[in-house]
Amino acid sequence: MTTEWRVFANPDALIDALARALQAEATAAIAARGVFHLVLAGGSTPRALYQVLAERDAGDARWHIWYGDERCLPTDHAERNSVVVESVWLAASRIPAGNRRPIPAERGAAEAAEVYAGWLAGVPDFDVALLGMGEDGHTASLFPGRDWGTEADSPDVLAVAGAPKPPPERVSLSAARLNRSAKVWFVITGTSKRDALRQWQGGEALPVAAVHGREETAAWLDAVAWPADDHRWQG
Repeated sequence: MTTEWRVFANPDALIDALARALQAEATAAIAARGVFHLVLAGGSTPRALYQVLAERDAGDARWHIWYGDERCLPTDHAERNSVVVESVWLAASRIPAGNRRPIPAERGAAEAAEVYAGWLAGVPDFDVALLGMGEDGHTASLFPGRDWGTEADSPDVLAVAGAPKPPPERVSLSAARLNRSAKVWFVITGTSKRDALRQWQGGEALPVAAVHGREETAAWLDAVAWPADDHRWQG
């Protein structure tokens, strides 16, 4: 599937547009099916998004929250994605605790992957999966040179050992499960991502390139992340 490149002047403009788009997707999904299934990403730019969603009182009992990946750290560790999201948005939101499903990564990667896969069994395909991208082209905790779970019969959740960045033990949704999302939106900012973006656009086999939505795949970028020597899509 073709990726749509959405370039914004700065992170604030990106976050404002993304928050509005996300709430519009929630409204449409709820009107159609009565529920909205959303996958969240970690990182500094998504954190800014979650702060804006909190300010706009986003979410209610019809929202269901999932996570793309998690570090195997104690439940209250500041570097866990779920701890960050709860602190800046979910804990004070109208989304019930039972609808917020952090990965139980404190149990260790293997057990947590099995448990989370069980929770996902029978859950409809995600409406929107929010993902980031690392400087090496990884997304969620799908790293170059590893198993990304791209095959149709791949498990929904992968136990990750020996990750190239700490902590080495993680849990990640597989590419196969993410690829069943209606829409996949990558949120990417900063100059450090330019090389990976250039490789992605050039067709290199990066993890980020293996993940796409059924209906739409879009990269939400700020202007400094966009490769400076590539003006094909700059607006």
